[in-house]
Amino acid sequence: MKSYFGTLADGAEVSSWSLENGGTRLTVLDYGGIVQSLEIPDRHGRYANVSLGFGSVEEYVAGSPYFGALIGRFGNRIADGRFTLDGESHQLPRNDGAHSLHGGPEGFDRRLWQVEPFTEGPDVGLRLRLTSPDGDMGYPGTLQVRVTYTLTGGGDWRIDYEATTDRATVVNLTSHVYWNLAGEGSGSVHDHELEIAASRYLPVDAGLIPVGEPADVAGTPFDFRTAKPVGRDLRVAHEQSLHSKGVDHNYVLDKGLTARPEPAAVLRDPASGRTLTIATTEPGLQFYSGNFLDGSLVGAGGRTYRQGDALCLETQHYPDSPNRPEFPSTVLRPGQTYRTTTVHSFGV
Repeated sequence: MKSYFGTLADGAEVSSWSLENGGTRLTVLDYGGIVQSLEIPDRHGRYANVSLGFGSVEEYVAGSPYFGALIGRFGNRIADGRFTLDGESHQLPRNDGAHSLHGGPEGFDRRLWQVEPFTEGPDVGLRLRLTSPDGDMGYPGTLQVRVTYTLTGGGDWRIDYEATTDRATVVNLTSHVYWNLAGEGSGSVHDHELEIAASRYLPVDAGLIPVGEPADVAGTPFDFRTAKPVGRDLRVAHEQSLHSKGVDHNYVLDKGLTARPEPAAVLRDPASGRTLTIATTEPGLQFYSGNFLDGSLVGAGGRTYRQGDALCLETQHYPDSPNRPEFPSTVLRPGQTYRTTTVHSFGV
């Protein structure tokens, strides 16, 4: 179902698209490909929206911290907003201190996407398309992007990302949903239990740029190999925790880069019984513990969002990959097709 959601400053209308299948309800905006709400039942069958978001397009435009958005061209940070590809240096806008974050100040999260609904067998979904021209936010090449949101007959939310280019470029697409399985605006997620299938993570400097080699999670607050409450070790004194005011780090998934989605993380809310299982083809998972929510934003349910009221689990390649040749490559060349898939499965 398509509905009017609002109007941008240039007069362009923003629509919302509502889907329901397999017990999952999803509402998506064509502005930013934003997941405006995602509702799933608890152990008693009671529905709640488990993603943070706003009730108006004006709030998304004014100052959203990427609530529910499609991120591109490059998810996460690129150091100094600069990279060199095939001997040519490219300068990007610096929108995160000295660095470029999530594709720059006018990234894919702030674009109107073309949306086409579809039904295929037991599945329903949306195909979102965007053309990013050569030089967009400093990135080379005209990029043709297609992102498919599918609600399967079993209630899974699947994201398939595809892109092609006419000139060598770098690409790293992801989704920036803020999860609270108790329901948005319900309070802290520190009692949620999280498991991440990663024995290593990437240490960062004060600007949250990876430094050095991947480090073992063993013996650190970043060890989620066995499920534990999100907040249990957040206040443990550790240099990396001080940089990020909690966790805002990329986990090096043990499975690596895979042809098919394989398990990466499991999140559970003991109070409601709701669970989220994430499988992906991507080699990394950025776990952000909602450290910079400060109570200044009011969500769609009319409640303020405070520190720790949600967390993000962003499947992606590693931050600053264009400047780290030892990392899995994010380079896309003409004749190639960028493809990645992430599947979110819900249960109780």
